[in-house]
Amino acid sequence: MPGLKRLHAPLAWVDGRWQRDVLLEVDAAGCWGDIVAGQPAPEGAEMLAGPLIPSLVNAHSHAFQRAFVGLAERREAGEDDFWGWRERMYALALRISPEQLRAVAAQLYGELLRGGYTQVCEFHYLHHAADGQTLDDELAMSWALTEAAQDVGMGLTLLPVVYTRSGFGAAGLRPQQQRFRADAAWAWQASRRIQAAGLPRISAGIALHSLRGASPADLAALRALVGDADLPIHIHVAEQTGEVDDCLAATGRRPLQWLADEAGMDARWQLVHATHATPTEIAAVAARGAGVVLCPSTEANLGDGLCDLPGWLAAGTPLSVGSDSQVGRGWAEELRWLEYGQRLTLRRRNVAAAPPSQPATAARLFDAMTRGGARAAGLAHWGLVRGARADALVLDRSADALRGLPDEALLDGVVFGGHGSPWQSLWVAGRAHPWRAPRRVSEAFEAAMQELWQDRSTGLAGAG
Repeated sequence: MPGLKRLHAPLAWVDGRWQRDVLLEVDAAGCWGDIVAGQPAPEGAEMLAGPLIPSLVNAHSHAFQRAFVGLAERREAGEDDFWGWRERMYALALRISPEQLRAVAAQLYGELLRGGYTQVCEFHYLHHAADGQTLDDELAMSWALTEAAQDVGMGLTLLPVVYTRSGFGAAGLRPQQQRFRADAAWAWQASRRIQAAGLPRISAGIALHSLRGASPADLAALRALVGDADLPIHIHVAEQTGEVDDCLAATGRRPLQWLADEAGMDARWQLVHATHATPTEIAAVAARGAGVVLCPSTEANLGDGLCDLPGWLAAGTPLSVGSDSQVGRGWAEELRWLEYGQRLTLRRRNVAAAPPSQPATAARLFDAMTRGGARAAGLAHWGLVRGARADALVLDRSADALRGLPDEALLDGVVFGGHGSPWQSLWVAGRAHPWRAPRRVSEAFEAAMQELWQDRSTGLAGAG
């Protein structure tokens, strides 16, 4: 057929299991067509040199925070927690320019590609100039992110964020938060402009920063604007116990319960973190079909706490993972952290496994994140399935993590067998993707870092 490309894999992860001699068709739009196992390689098919698995969606990213990685790991006095980290992070958020953001994001997106992600959901709230004034192009910071994604070939779901207040009951934002300012109408218009641009592999959803950062009136206004539009709606929720306590004091309900009762949640909603959830809240979220985005490496780095992974899995809640603050930039690390955190707190092994139907821990987590990631990004399909974008990873069986393993243990090896990226090639939209971003990307990142941190004393002091 014209415009049809064929790939042949000796082994591929299809329908939740390894299948042999898999023939995959790629259509002219760069999406999967027929995928059939047990097929000899036809003449003209491109032979893949190793087992094929889907790439994953990174469902929660703050790209600008890549420039802060490694710069908050000190404590000069007193105690440190999320709130202390946030105050230091503002030193970066308050001065990064559109040009610097593009440089930092391009570096990050190249690293995420090497980490096995080919689509990223960018939770974007750096809307204005550093002093809070409107930029000549109101979306200059958004366009910097789309340009960065195109620089390295990353798929992007951009989520303009509604952010109007500094906390429960606050009248508005603090002076240092003015560049984040966006009401529902502004964020919705930004989302529609980004979507209308028609950029390849770039789409837009919408987000609210949090219940402390957006009021019930903001949420109601956004619901009216969005209506029945089929797009993802993200929100930070229940990340820290302090937020839970503040929400209880202000509303009489915990944040997840308030959202379930008042927000009109449905399958479009993605609850980022949801770390501190009761069984009642988990049941309420599951009943409304909302998804949960887990960010294990960031939640560990910030001391947020551990989610109730067994509870979310048992409820059938759609799950996905994100890199958030960018201390981890590969999905294998996130899945490893997710399971190991549960093992440490519960003092059990293979917590995420579900025998007899799903006895393999890595496989159950990987399949869950494949499905949940599609919903988080607003994509109808993801993985090695007809209609999904033809994105995938070819595993390298000579990698240390995979060397000598039987077929059925390959995913376990990827997640639990070592570090790094044990794949020999990456495919995006049916084409082999270059492993490394152009040298100009890393040079621009290094220059931006030097500009941002010339005075290393600014914003880097320990909390206390």
